[in-house]
Formats: sequence, C-alpha cells, structure tokens
Amino acid sequence: MPTLDKSSQAYTLLRNLANRIGAILAFLLLWETISRTGIVDSSFLPPFSEVAVAFVNLLLSGELVKQTAVSLQRAALGFGLAMLVSIPLGLMMGWFKWFERFTDPLVQTLRNVPSLALLPIFILFLGIGEESKIAIIFWGSLWATLLNTINGVKSVDPILIKSARSMSASNTMLFSKVILPSAVPSIFTGMRLSATHSILILIAAEMIGASAGLGYLILSAEYSFNIKNMYVGIITLALLGITVNYILLNLESRATKWKEAVIRE
Repeated sequence: MPTLDKSSQAYTLLRNLANRIGAILAFLLLWETISRTGIVDSSFLPPFSEVAVAFVNLLLSGELVKQTAVSLQRAALGFGLAMLVSIPLGLMMGWFKWFERFTDPLVQTLRNVPSLALLPIFILFLGIGEESKIAIIFWGSLWATLLNTINGVKSVDPILIKSARSMSASNTMLFSKVILPSAVPSIFTGMRLSATHSILILIAAEMIGASAGLGYLILSAEYSFNIKNMYVGIITLALLGITVNYILLNLESRATKWKEAVIRE
C-alpha cells in the first residue's frame, strides 16, 4: 500500500506540473518548430534552443547578472517609494470621505497622464541619470496600488463595521482590526499590478539614455543585430516578472492567513 500511495502522489505531482507548464512547453516547441522549418526567418526569430544557449553564455559571463542587477535596483527603488506613498494615501482616501473629496479630482487627473509622456519632464528636472529613471518608475507604479487600496477600504463588508461599532470599538481599533485586514487582498492586487507596470516603465526608460540594464541590453543587441541576446533580455524580463508576482502572491498568502482560519471555523 505505501508503494501505491507514493506512485499516486508522484502521478498527481506530475499531472499538476503538466497543467502548470504544459502551455509554456507547447509554446516553446512551436517557437522551435517554426524557426527550424523556415516558417519564420531564423535571422529574426532564432530557435529557442539557440536562445537558451545564448542565455547560459550570458549568464556564465556575468553580463546578464550585471544588467539584471542594475534594472532590479532601479525598479525596487521606484516601486518601493511608490508603495510608501500610495498605500498610506489610499488608506486615507478610502477612510476619510472629506479627504477623498478634496484629493480625488487631482488624483483622477494625474493618473490619466501617460507615464512615458512625463519622461522628458523628469529628464529636464532630474537629468538623464538614475534619478529620472527612478522617478518615472515611481510615477508609473503609484496608481494601481493607490486605486486598489482605496477600493479595498471602501469595499469592506458593512456588517463587519456595524459589528465592531456595536462592541464599542474605537475608530483606531476599527481601522486596525477590521478595515486594514479586509483591505489587504486589494492592496496586494494593486501591488502586483504596480510591480508589472514598474518593469514595463523601467525597460522603456532604460531604452532612452541608459548605459546599463535589461532595456539597454535589449536595445544594444537589436542595434548590433545580435538577435539571440535580444531575446535573452526579453525572456529574462518575463522570468523577472513571474518571480516578482510569485513573491507578492506568497506575501499576500502570509498576510491573509486569518481568512483561512475564519473559513475553517
């Protein structure tokens, strides 16, 4: 019986793995096939196997690690600063109606300004160095978390609020014990959207006046027609996005363990 149990567990594990990565493997197989068979010119779309070799070569040379580290530092600074502003601001706007009425027109106006349209202004004031790139990442990362935080606070179940009020909970206790925990899932959803947006903005910023980073790697590889390295940069960005999303999902799961306890009860 233990042998059957182990084989059953192994089968379940393999099936779950196939469900998770089956579509990715099919996509990579299609990529390899259309490039090898000449359906798409391999000069523009090298086979995935050759791109994988280029990936390993860049990784072993240290070049990929260096460029990724530069991009990660910029993204982390811009994203971190955006979270320090957007979450407290969103909590205040969602909790204090008078504050929302006062700030919402400005927020709605500013959030509709495309991030990249402001890049020339940031460069004008901050120069073409790191400050302008971090500033544009900060701006692009701000809005998704801000709006989701506001929505999270305003979407708290009114029954929970009434129950807390009926037990004579103070405003401080109501906010810390009911509002904030209930808003956490929305906040993390906003953070994941902001993290994705921060990477997109980062690459665009690095393609303008940067001498290092994944955006610079992709652009310089395109200019030198080193197409394999260009795809390496793109794949690295995808892996980076998946990793960041997984980390935030894991943090969200840890921060909302109380929901599992409530469901069990």
